[in-house]
Amino acid sequence: MDILAIKQRFGMIGNSVVLDRAIDIARQVASTDITVLISGESGTGKEFFPKIIHQLSSRKHGPYIAVNCGAIPEGTIDSELFGHEKGSFTGAHEARKGYFEVVNGGTIFLDEIAELPLSTQVRLLRVLESGEFIRVGSSKEIKTNVRVVGATNINIPDAIAAGKFRQDLYYRLNTVPIFIPPLRERKDDIYLLFRKFASDAAEKYRMPPIGLDENAQRLLINYRWPGNIRQLKNITEQISIIEKNRTIDGTTLAKYLPQLQVNELPILYKGEESGKFSERELLYKVLFDMKKDVNDLKQLVMSLMQNEKSIGILGENTHLIKRLYKNFDEINEEDQPVIIHSDGKNLAEPMQEPEEVEESLSLEKKEIDFIKKALQKHEGKRKDAANELGISERTLYRKIREYKIE
Repeated sequence: MDILAIKQRFGMIGNSVVLDRAIDIARQVASTDITVLISGESGTGKEFFPKIIHQLSSRKHGPYIAVNCGAIPEGTIDSELFGHEKGSFTGAHEARKGYFEVVNGGTIFLDEIAELPLSTQVRLLRVLESGEFIRVGSSKEIKTNVRVVGATNINIPDAIAAGKFRQDLYYRLNTVPIFIPPLRERKDDIYLLFRKFASDAAEKYRMPPIGLDENAQRLLINYRWPGNIRQLKNITEQISIIEKNRTIDGTTLAKYLPQLQVNELPILYKGEESGKFSERELLYKVLFDMKKDVNDLKQLVMSLMQNEKSIGILGENTHLIKRLYKNFDEINEEDQPVIIHSDGKNLAEPMQEPEEVEESLSLEKKEIDFIKKALQKHEGKRKDAANELGISERTLYRKIREYKIE
Protein backbone atom coordinates (compact mmCIF):
# COMPACT_ATOMS: atom_id res chain seq x y z
CA MET A 1 0.00 0.00 0.00
CA ASP A 2 1.47 3.36 -0.99
CA ILE A 3 1.61 6.45 1.24
CA LEU A 4 -1.37 8.18 -0.42
CA ALA A 5 -3.55 5.11 0.10
CA ILE A 6 -2.51 4.95 3.76
CA LYS A 7 -3.46 8.61 4.25
CA GLN A 8 -6.87 8.04 2.69
CA ARG A 9 -7.51 4.90 4.71
CA PHE A 10 -6.63 6.45 8.08
CA GLY A 11 -7.92 9.96 7.39
CA MET A 12 -4.54 11.67 7.51
CA ILE A 13 -4.18 15.06 5.81
CA GLY A 14 -0.96 16.69 4.65
CA ASN A 15 1.72 16.68 1.99
CA SER A 16 4.70 17.41 4.23
CA VAL A 17 7.89 15.53 3.37
CA VAL A 18 8.61 14.81 7.05
CA LEU A 19 5.10 13.42 7.54
CA ASP A 20 5.45 11.20 4.47
CA ARG A 21 8.78 9.96 5.82
CA ALA A 22 7.18 8.96 9.14
CA ILE A 23 4.37 7.11 7.33
CA ASP A 24 6.89 5.34 5.11
CA ILE A 25 8.88 4.08 8.13
CA ALA A 26 5.68 2.82 9.78
CA ARG A 27 4.75 1.01 6.55
CA GLN A 28 8.16 -0.66 6.31
CA VAL A 29 8.31 -1.91 9.91
CA ALA A 30 4.68 -3.12 9.94
CA SER A 31 5.55 -6.52 8.48
CA THR A 32 8.09 -7.19 11.25
CA ASP A 33 7.75 -7.65 15.01
CA ILE A 34 10.25 -4.89 15.78
CA THR A 35 9.41 -2.67 18.75
CA VAL A 36 8.71 0.93 17.71
CA LEU A 37 8.97 4.15 19.71
CA ILE A 38 7.01 7.13 18.39
CA SER A 39 8.05 10.58 19.59
CA GLY A 40 6.62 14.01 18.98
CA GLU A 41 4.90 16.91 20.68
CA SER A 42 1.47 16.57 22.20
CA GLY A 43 -1.33 16.87 19.65
CA THR A 44 0.70 15.88 16.57
CA GLY A 45 -1.32 12.73 15.84
CA LYS A 46 0.99 10.02 17.21
CA GLU A 47 -2.02 7.74 17.78
CA PHE A 48 -2.44 7.16 14.02
CA PHE A 49 0.89 5.36 13.62
CA PRO A 50 0.37 2.31 15.88
CA LYS A 51 -2.90 1.73 14.02
CA ILE A 52 -1.06 1.87 10.70
CA ILE A 53 1.56 -0.58 11.97
CA HIS A 54 -1.08 -2.97 13.32
CA GLN A 55 -3.37 -2.90 10.28
CA LEU A 56 -0.52 -3.46 7.82
CA SER A 57 1.02 -6.31 9.84
CA SER A 58 0.26 -10.02 10.06
CA ARG A 59 -1.38 -9.27 13.41
CA LYS A 60 -4.19 -7.23 11.85
CA HIS A 61 -6.77 -9.91 12.73
CA GLY A 62 -5.56 -10.01 16.32
CA PRO A 63 -6.60 -7.65 19.12
CA TYR A 64 -5.38 -4.07 19.33
CA ILE A 65 -5.51 -1.94 22.45
CA ALA A 66 -4.28 1.56 23.28
CA VAL A 67 -3.26 2.27 26.88
CA ASN A 68 -2.64 5.78 28.22
CA CYS A 69 0.03 5.10 30.83
CA GLY A 70 -0.25 8.58 32.28
CA ALA A 71 -3.97 8.15 33.04
CA ILE A 72 -3.62 5.01 35.19
CA PRO A 73 -2.76 5.48 38.89
CA GLU A 74 0.68 4.23 39.89
CA GLY A 75 -0.78 1.76 42.40
CA THR A 76 -2.87 -0.07 39.80
CA ILE A 77 -0.75 0.16 36.64
CA ASP A 78 0.91 -3.26 37.21
CA SER A 79 -2.47 -4.90 37.69
CA GLU A 80 -3.86 -3.24 34.54
CA LEU A 81 -0.95 -4.31 32.35
CA PHE A 82 -0.07 -7.73 33.80
CA GLY A 83 -3.18 -8.80 35.74
CA HIS A 84 -3.50 -9.99 39.34
CA GLU A 85 -4.52 -12.99 41.40
CA LYS A 86 -7.46 -13.12 43.80
CA GLY A 87 -6.55 -11.62 47.17
CA SER A 88 -3.25 -10.18 45.95
CA PHE A 89 -4.24 -6.74 47.32
CA THR A 90 -7.19 -5.04 48.97
CA GLY A 91 -10.15 -5.09 46.60
CA ALA A 92 -8.83 -7.98 44.46
CA HIS A 93 -11.94 -10.14 44.94
CA GLU A 94 -11.18 -12.27 41.90
CA ALA A 95 -8.36 -12.99 39.46
CA ARG A 96 -8.08 -10.67 36.49
CA LYS A 97 -6.20 -10.82 33.21
CA GLY A 98 -4.00 -7.87 32.26
CA TYR A 99 -3.67 -6.21 28.86
CA PHE A 100 -0.59 -8.23 27.90
CA GLU A 101 -2.55 -11.42 28.43
CA VAL A 102 -5.72 -10.24 26.72
CA VAL A 103 -3.88 -8.86 23.66
CA ASN A 104 -1.88 -12.04 23.08
CA GLY A 105 -1.24 -12.30 19.32
CA GLY A 106 -2.02 -8.64 18.73
CA THR A 107 -0.58 -5.15 19.28
CA ILE A 108 -0.53 -2.99 22.39
CA PHE A 109 0.03 0.74 22.11
CA LEU A 110 1.54 2.28 25.26
CA ASP A 111 0.90 6.01 24.99
CA GLU A 112 2.87 8.36 27.29
CA ILE A 113 5.17 5.45 28.08
CA ALA A 114 7.63 7.71 29.91
CA GLU A 115 5.02 8.08 32.68
CA LEU A 116 5.44 4.43 33.73
CA PRO A 117 6.83 3.91 37.27
CA LEU A 118 10.34 2.43 37.43
CA SER A 119 9.05 -0.82 38.92
CA THR A 120 6.65 -1.25 36.00
CA GLN A 121 9.44 -0.46 33.55
CA VAL A 122 11.35 -3.48 34.90
CA ARG A 123 8.34 -5.73 34.24
CA LEU A 124 7.90 -4.29 30.75
CA LEU A 125 11.56 -4.84 29.91
CA ARG A 126 11.17 -8.52 30.78
CA VAL A 127 8.15 -8.83 28.46
CA LEU A 128 10.07 -7.23 25.61
CA GLU A 129 13.13 -9.44 26.10
CA SER A 130 11.57 -12.84 26.84
CA GLY A 131 7.82 -12.49 26.24
CA GLU A 132 7.18 -13.50 29.87
CA PHE A 133 5.46 -11.75 32.77
CA ILE A 134 4.00 -12.59 36.19
CA ARG A 135 0.64 -11.48 37.51
CA VAL A 136 0.56 -9.36 40.65
CA GLY A 137 0.41 -11.73 43.63
CA SER A 138 1.49 -14.79 41.61
CA SER A 139 4.74 -16.66 41.04
CA LYS A 140 3.69 -18.38 37.83
CA GLU A 141 5.23 -17.15 34.59
CA ILE A 142 2.90 -16.48 31.67
CA LYS A 143 3.99 -16.33 28.04
CA THR A 144 2.62 -13.74 25.66
CA ASN A 145 3.17 -12.85 22.04
CA VAL A 146 2.47 -9.13 21.86
CA ARG A 147 3.92 -6.42 19.71
CA VAL A 148 4.62 -3.22 21.66
CA VAL A 149 4.46 0.27 20.16
CA GLY A 150 5.32 3.09 22.57
CA ALA A 151 4.82 6.82 22.27
CA THR A 152 6.01 9.82 24.25
CA ASN A 153 5.97 13.61 24.02
CA ILE A 154 8.98 14.17 26.28
CA ASN A 155 12.72 13.84 25.70
CA ILE A 156 13.48 10.39 27.12
CA PRO A 157 17.29 10.94 27.32
CA ASP A 158 16.52 13.85 29.67
CA ALA A 159 14.24 11.58 31.71
CA ILE A 160 17.04 8.99 31.87
CA ALA A 161 19.46 11.64 33.13
CA ALA A 162 16.90 12.61 35.79
CA GLY A 163 16.57 8.98 36.91
CA LYS A 164 12.94 8.70 35.78
CA PHE A 165 13.39 6.23 32.92
CA ARG A 166 15.52 3.12 32.55
CA GLN A 167 18.24 3.37 29.93
CA ASP A 168 18.06 -0.34 29.03
CA LEU A 169 14.30 -0.08 28.44
CA TYR A 170 14.83 2.96 26.22
CA TYR A 171 17.30 1.10 24.00
CA ARG A 172 14.95 -1.89 23.84
CA LEU A 173 11.97 0.27 22.87
CA ASN A 174 13.84 2.50 20.48
CA THR A 175 14.65 -0.25 17.98
CA VAL A 176 12.92 1.77 15.26
CA PRO A 177 12.22 5.43 16.15
CA ILE A 178 9.50 7.38 14.36
CA PHE A 179 9.41 11.16 14.82
CA ILE A 180 6.15 13.01 14.18
CA PRO A 181 6.87 16.64 13.20
CA PRO A 182 5.06 19.51 14.96
CA LEU A 183 2.50 21.48 13.01
CA ARG A 184 4.74 24.57 12.76
CA GLU A 185 7.13 22.47 10.61
CA ARG A 186 4.26 21.54 8.28
CA LYS A 187 3.17 25.04 7.25
CA ASP A 188 1.79 23.90 3.90
CA ASP A 189 -0.55 21.48 5.71
CA ILE A 190 -2.03 23.96 8.20
CA TYR A 191 -4.62 25.49 5.88
CA LEU A 192 -5.56 22.07 4.49
CA LEU A 193 -6.24 20.82 8.01
CA PHE A 194 -8.21 23.96 8.84
CA ARG A 195 -10.49 23.46 5.83
CA LYS A 196 -11.05 19.81 6.80
CA PHE A 197 -11.93 20.71 10.39
CA ALA A 198 -14.17 23.58 9.23
CA SER A 199 -16.02 21.21 6.89
CA ASP A 200 -16.42 18.61 9.65
CA ALA A 201 -17.73 21.24 12.07
CA ALA A 202 -20.21 22.54 9.49
CA GLU A 203 -21.54 19.04 8.91
CA LYS A 204 -21.64 18.22 12.61
CA TYR A 205 -23.46 21.39 13.68
CA ARG A 206 -25.46 21.84 10.44
CA MET A 207 -24.21 25.27 9.47
CA PRO A 208 -22.27 26.79 6.53
CA PRO A 209 -18.50 26.21 6.73
CA ILE A 210 -16.27 29.12 7.70
CA GLY A 211 -13.52 30.52 5.46
CA LEU A 212 -10.52 32.80 5.95
CA ASP A 213 -9.49 35.96 4.12
CA GLU A 214 -5.86 36.48 3.09
CA ASN A 215 -4.79 38.15 6.34
CA ALA A 216 -6.36 35.40 8.41
CA GLN A 217 -4.67 32.73 6.28
CA ARG A 218 -1.26 34.32 6.82
CA LEU A 219 -1.89 34.54 10.57
CA LEU A 220 -3.05 30.92 10.66
CA ILE A 221 0.05 29.65 8.85
CA ASN A 222 2.59 31.75 10.79
CA TYR A 223 1.20 30.96 14.24
CA ARG A 224 3.36 28.49 16.23
CA TRP A 225 0.52 26.14 17.26
CA PRO A 226 1.99 24.83 20.53
CA GLY A 227 -0.97 22.44 20.82
CA ASN A 228 -0.45 21.31 17.22
CA ILE A 229 -3.31 19.60 15.33
CA ARG A 230 -5.46 19.19 18.45
CA GLN A 231 -5.33 22.94 19.11
CA LEU A 232 -6.09 23.79 15.47
CA LYS A 233 -9.14 21.52 15.50
CA ASN A 234 -10.50 22.97 18.75
CA ILE A 235 -10.06 26.57 17.62
CA THR A 236 -11.69 25.84 14.25
CA GLU A 237 -14.73 24.39 16.02
CA GLN A 238 -14.91 27.36 18.39
CA ILE A 239 -14.93 29.85 15.53
CA SER A 240 -17.47 27.78 13.59
CA ILE A 241 -19.91 27.85 16.49
CA ILE A 242 -19.39 31.37 17.85
CA GLU A 243 -18.87 33.60 14.78
CA LYS A 244 -21.91 34.56 12.73
CA ASN A 245 -19.87 35.89 9.82
CA ARG A 246 -18.72 32.90 7.77
CA THR A 247 -15.66 34.73 6.37
CA ILE A 248 -13.13 35.23 9.14
CA ASP A 249 -10.63 38.10 8.97
CA GLY A 250 -7.26 38.34 10.70
CA THR A 251 -8.56 40.49 13.58
CA THR A 252 -11.27 37.98 14.42
CA LEU A 253 -8.93 35.00 14.17
CA ALA A 254 -6.37 36.68 16.44
CA LYS A 255 -8.94 36.73 19.26
CA TYR A 256 -8.89 32.94 19.36
CA LEU A 257 -5.10 32.51 19.26
CA PRO A 258 -3.34 32.67 22.65
CA GLN A 259 -0.58 35.25 22.54
CA LEU A 260 2.74 33.57 23.17
CA GLN A 261 5.94 35.08 24.49
CA VAL A 262 8.66 35.50 21.88
CA ASN A 263 10.95 33.38 24.01
CA GLU A 264 9.19 30.24 25.13
CA LEU A 265 9.88 29.76 28.82
CA PRO A 266 10.45 26.20 30.02
CA ILE A 267 7.77 24.48 32.06
CA LEU A 268 8.65 23.83 35.68
CA TYR A 269 9.12 20.18 36.60
CA LYS A 270 7.25 18.86 39.61
CA GLY A 271 10.48 18.76 41.58
CA GLU A 272 11.22 22.45 41.19
CA GLU A 273 10.14 24.90 43.88
CA SER A 274 7.38 27.03 42.45
CA GLY A 275 7.13 29.18 45.62
CA LYS A 276 10.28 31.11 44.84
CA PHE A 277 10.35 34.32 42.81
CA SER A 278 10.78 33.91 39.07
CA GLU A 279 13.73 35.57 37.33
CA ARG A 280 11.44 38.23 35.88
CA GLU A 281 9.96 39.07 39.31
CA LEU A 282 13.42 39.35 40.82
CA LEU A 283 14.55 41.61 37.98
CA TYR A 284 11.55 43.89 38.48
CA LYS A 285 12.27 44.05 42.20
CA VAL A 286 15.88 45.06 41.55
CA LEU A 287 14.77 47.76 39.10
CA PHE A 288 12.22 49.20 41.52
CA ASP A 289 14.76 49.25 44.35
CA MET A 290 17.27 50.93 42.04
CA LYS A 291 14.74 53.59 41.05
CA LYS A 292 13.93 54.25 44.72
CA ASP A 293 17.64 54.65 45.54
CA VAL A 294 18.13 57.08 42.65
CA ASN A 295 15.14 59.18 43.74
CA ASP A 296 16.48 59.31 47.31
CA LEU A 297 19.87 60.40 45.97
CA LYS A 298 18.29 63.14 43.86
CA GLN A 299 16.37 64.47 46.83
CA LEU A 300 19.57 64.57 48.86
CA VAL A 301 21.42 66.47 46.12
CA MET A 302 18.52 68.90 45.75
CA SER A 303 18.59 69.67 49.46
CA LEU A 304 22.35 70.26 49.28
CA MET A 305 22.01 72.53 46.24
CA GLN A 306 19.32 74.57 48.00
CA ASN A 307 21.55 74.98 51.04
CA GLU A 308 23.72 78.03 50.52
CA LYS A 309 26.50 76.58 52.68
CA SER A 310 26.90 73.70 50.25
CA ILE A 311 27.30 75.83 47.10
CA GLY A 312 31.04 76.05 47.38
CA ILE A 313 31.34 72.30 47.86
CA LEU A 314 29.14 71.40 44.94
CA GLY A 315 30.25 74.10 42.55
CA GLU A 316 33.07 72.19 40.91
CA ASN A 317 30.95 69.02 40.67
CA THR A 318 27.89 70.67 39.18
CA HIS A 319 28.37 68.98 35.80
CA LEU A 320 28.08 65.59 37.52
CA ILE A 321 24.86 66.65 39.19
CA LYS A 322 23.46 67.87 35.87
CA ARG A 323 24.30 64.56 34.24
CA LEU A 324 22.38 62.78 37.01
CA TYR A 325 19.31 64.83 36.12
CA LYS A 326 19.88 64.27 32.42
CA ASN A 327 20.01 60.49 32.73
CA PHE A 328 17.10 60.27 35.18
CA ASP A 329 14.87 63.06 33.95
CA GLU A 330 12.11 63.07 36.53
CA ILE A 331 11.91 66.77 37.43
CA ASN A 332 11.24 69.63 34.99
CA GLU A 333 13.93 72.08 34.06
CA GLU A 334 11.82 74.98 35.34
CA ASP A 335 11.78 73.35 38.80
CA GLN A 336 15.57 73.32 39.00
CA PRO A 337 16.95 76.05 41.25
CA VAL A 338 19.14 78.85 39.93
CA ILE A 339 22.38 78.82 41.88
CA ILE A 340 24.77 81.75 41.64
CA HIS A 341 28.42 81.05 42.35
CA SER A 342 30.63 83.61 44.04
CA ASP A 343 32.04 84.61 40.63
CA GLY A 344 28.53 85.48 39.37
CA LYS A 345 28.04 82.51 37.06
CA ASN A 346 24.76 80.58 36.96
CA LEU A 347 25.60 76.98 37.81
CA ALA A 348 22.42 75.75 36.11
CA GLU A 349 23.57 76.98 32.68
CA PRO A 350 25.12 74.46 30.25
CA MET A 351 28.81 74.01 30.88
CA GLN A 352 31.53 72.95 28.47
CA GLU A 353 32.86 69.57 29.46
CA PRO A 354 34.88 66.83 27.78
CA GLU A 355 32.82 64.56 25.55
CA GLU A 356 32.32 61.21 27.23
CA VAL A 357 30.64 58.06 26.01
CA GLU A 358 27.81 57.31 28.39
CA GLU A 359 27.52 53.73 29.49
CA SER A 360 24.47 51.99 28.11
CA LEU A 361 21.76 51.32 30.66
CA SER A 362 20.27 48.49 28.58
CA LEU A 363 19.66 45.50 30.84
CA GLU A 364 19.62 43.22 27.83
CA LYS A 365 23.07 44.41 26.72
CA LYS A 366 24.42 43.96 30.23
CA GLU A 367 23.02 40.47 30.38
CA ILE A 368 24.57 39.56 27.04
CA ASP A 369 27.94 40.95 28.17
CA PHE A 370 27.85 38.97 31.41
CA ILE A 371 26.93 35.74 29.59
CA LYS A 372 29.73 36.23 27.05
CA LYS A 373 32.27 36.94 29.79
CA ALA A 374 31.19 33.89 31.79
CA LEU A 375 31.38 31.61 28.74
CA GLN A 376 34.78 33.02 27.81
CA LYS A 377 36.06 32.61 31.35
CA HIS A 378 35.02 28.95 31.47
CA GLU A 379 36.04 28.19 27.86
CA GLY A 380 32.50 27.59 26.64
CA LYS A 381 31.50 25.19 29.43
CA ARG A 382 27.86 26.09 29.95
CA LYS A 383 27.45 24.33 33.29
CA ASP A 384 30.35 26.23 34.87
CA ALA A 385 29.21 29.49 33.26
CA ALA A 386 25.69 28.99 34.63
CA ASN A 387 27.08 28.45 38.14
CA GLU A 388 29.17 31.60 37.76
CA LEU A 389 26.07 33.60 36.75
CA GLY A 390 23.89 32.07 39.47
CA ILE A 391 21.33 30.62 37.07
CA SER A 392 20.39 27.13 35.94
CA GLU A 393 22.06 25.55 32.92
CA ARG A 394 18.69 25.30 31.18
CA THR A 395 18.07 29.03 31.70
CA LEU A 396 21.53 29.83 30.32
CA TYR A 397 20.89 27.67 27.25
CA ARG A 398 17.57 29.46 26.64
CA LYS A 399 19.21 32.89 26.92
CA ILE A 400 22.00 31.87 24.53
CA ARG A 401 19.37 30.92 21.96
CA GLU A 402 17.27 34.03 22.68
CA TYR A 403 20.17 36.46 22.28
CA LYS A 404 21.80 34.37 19.49
CA ILE A 405 25.12 34.25 21.31
CA GLU A 406 27.76 32.28 19.48
